[in-house]
Amino acid sequence: MGDPAGIGPEIAAKTLALRNVYDYCRPLVVGDAACMEQACRIAGTDLRVRPVSAVKDAGFEYGTIDVFDLGNVDMGELRHGRVSAMAGNAAFEAVRKVIELALANEIDATVTGPLNKEAINLAGHHYTGHTEIYAHYTNTKDYTMMLAEGALRVVHVTTHVSLREACDLCKRERVLTVIKLAFEAMKSFGVGNPRIGVAGLNPHASDGGLFGWEEEREIIPAIAEAKKLGIDVEGPVPADTLFSKARGGWFDIVVAMYHDQGHIPLKVVGFTWNEKEKKWNSVSGINVTLGLPIIRASVDHGTAFGKAGKGTANPESLIIAMEYAAKFAGAGMGK
Repeated sequence: MGDPAGIGPEIAAKTLALRNVYDYCRPLVVGDAACMEQACRIAGTDLRVRPVSAVKDAGFEYGTIDVFDLGNVDMGELRHGRVSAMAGNAAFEAVRKVIELALANEIDATVTGPLNKEAINLAGHHYTGHTEIYAHYTNTKDYTMMLAEGALRVVHVTTHVSLREACDLCKRERVLTVIKLAFEAMKSFGVGNPRIGVAGLNPHASDGGLFGWEEEREIIPAIAEAKKLGIDVEGPVPADTLFSKARGGWFDIVVAMYHDQGHIPLKVVGFTWNEKEKKWNSVSGINVTLGLPIIRASVDHGTAFGKAGKGTANPESLIIAMEYAAKFAGAGMGK
């Protein structure tokens, strides 16, 4: 469900108001039934909410949203658009529950709505985001974040750390691990021989050592090792040209060295602001965690506290995330 003070419940209601969603999955919201009832009103739908306490009790019928009701939200205390420990705890517990259900094979895939990092930390859950929560509760060491917008896909060597620390973490072993995770993900999508582009860390990919040594000592050796494994990989390519090439079809997936290097081009493509109408025409793109024993896809945007409770939130990213999760489940990933 995401943070109940954000747009997560609303976009869930809007997504489950689409009849075609039930053609490719059996959706179950994990969170709070009272929040989803409120969200249905905010979204302007006539859907009803059915609280359940077990997956087997869900009916999966269009027109009724089944909610695995955790009862963590006091609706009298909930304020849209505000950071709170209560909302943060509710968001965290919903994530923990879907992981538990997936590990028990009660559900085939998980899709996460947006949470607020400050809120979950206020609640005493000290994680930097969804990815780290999933890694902890699934005991996963080698994992990476993949962002996707259409045919443009990006995986990350580092994510939620300072830029200074990200530079120190771009090591040969980690770069190779992420290349392999990217390769396996594309194979699962039916790409016979995935073409992978690897970004340089430094400007101009260090230009032969003029602007840094990480390419020569860490990234190039990782690429060489990947080639020995039969992976079609190229790089390090300067990041200021790599993403244009990828969007043009040169690569099936790109390996970025740090958070913003990968996120910025994806959001430039997927997030389209309409200045005349003062609204987002498109908020697309999704986030998938690779390397987990379970499937996890997510929206690629935050809680949007400024929009929460107003009925204007765009569910596009969640719709795409659910489609991706269903495709992964059909391909047998995470099992």
